[in-house]
Amino acid sequence: MRGPPVLQRCRWAESDPLLSAYHDEEWGVPERDSRALWEKLMLDGFQAGLAWITILRKRDAFRAAFAGFDPAIVARFGPADVERLLADPGIVRSRAKIEATIGNARAYLAMQAAGEDFSDFIWSMAGGAPVRGDGITMHTKTPLSEAISAALKKRGFKFVGPVIVYAWLQATGIVDDHTAQCHRR
Repeated sequence: MRGPPVLQRCRWAESDPLLSAYHDEEWGVPERDSRALWEKLMLDGFQAGLAWITILRKRDAFRAAFAGFDPAIVARFGPADVERLLADPGIVRSRAKIEATIGNARAYLAMQAAGEDFSDFIWSMAGGAPVRGDGITMHTKTPLSEAISAALKKRGFKFVGPVIVYAWLQATGIVDDHTAQCHRR
């Protein structure tokens, strides 16, 4: 007798049950909510130089520390909030990343005030629909992530280099990079 079929996943999602669940339920699912897109971009910024599993394990603490990633609240954070966050063992305690997140909330709100919806802006740069990878080639950045990175930096965002942006595009389903054998492709 055979057991149930084993699901094949993208290789990066096989090493930990939390990664597997994240892969199966969230990664690569097209996200169109502006606030959710912003939250995920901020988390990808915190991930720079670290393993994604580190951020995933701390995600609930990040959400608590950053007021549910409500840009209107985070934009009002001041020096006392930075110090509070630097003392929070539940998150990545990087002054540069914390200050970038606060500045990025302000940049997000400035876009909104100028009539630019964050989701519409990002999705329009991708042509309005998920960009499908070939399922074989593994990229760390692409011309699309370079263009979005430059556009975000022009609007005042930080920790949004093309590699971070590419990981975020994959996570939010703007780019579908599930491997050819993956059950989610």
